[in-house]
Amino acid sequence: MKKLVTILAFFGVLAFGASKALAQADSTQAATEAAAPAASSVTETPATDAAAAEEQSFHQVLKQKFIDGGPPFMWPILIVFILGLAIAIERIITLNMATTNTKKLLSQIEDALAKGGVEAAKDVTKNTRGPVASIFTQGLMRSGEGVDMVEKSIVSYGGVEMGRLESGLIWISLCISLGPMLGFFGTVVGMVDAFEAIEAAGDISPSIVAGGMKVALITTVGGLIVGMVLQVLYNYCVSKIDSLVNRMEDASISLIDILVKHKLSK
Repeated sequence: MKKLVTILAFFGVLAFGASKALAQADSTQAATEAAAPAASSVTETPATDAAAAEEQSFHQVLKQKFIDGGPPFMWPILIVFILGLAIAIERIITLNMATTNTKKLLSQIEDALAKGGVEAAKDVTKNTRGPVASIFTQGLMRSGEGVDMVEKSIVSYGGVEMGRLESGLIWISLCISLGPMLGFFGTVVGMVDAFEAIEAAGDISPSIVAGGMKVALITTVGGLIVGMVLQVLYNYCVSKIDSLVNRMEDASISLIDILVKHKLSK
């Protein structure tokens, strides 16, 4: 529940920021149009035009491209990007917090077993954060039933922890697919508008086709950017999960060896 609230809050903040940016862009454009008659009497030099173009920041250019692409097509792409980015950030934070120093944990468990037995070892794992410690706790709880039962418990609970680590990745994958698809949808609609304009005018000229082609190209670029960014984050999450799973498997084998050694030393 906390993760869902965090994602929705992050989504709301970014959506509000985007709305505010568009409102500022509209007001700036209106002010520019109002000041145009007064400025028309002044002769502008090419150097002044170049300086004004250089003053445009990346943020302003991005807002203008968003408006040029058409809000009906760019808003769904932006929403998909924000949602996918929020889920990806939440997963990255969760996976990094799940990382455990397995060597240090195993050393602490071995010392606890030697000094206080299984109960002391369980106290160590319960006070340690991460899936590796959770798996160790389940294994230690079955230590009185034999090593085979410990191994089965670790394998079973390891599958549960793996499912928790992979939760949310399906939604990132969905956003990766939806982003380019929405961009291509805007492309198709833009091309249809361009051909309708050609049919209505009965002539093919750049001025007639330019509007529809601009929408088509900008929405395509937007959708592809969404897909590329989210794909990088998705692959990072998958790589992190694979690393955690490998650590869990290696640490589980080491825990069983420690338990066998502890039973033999009794």
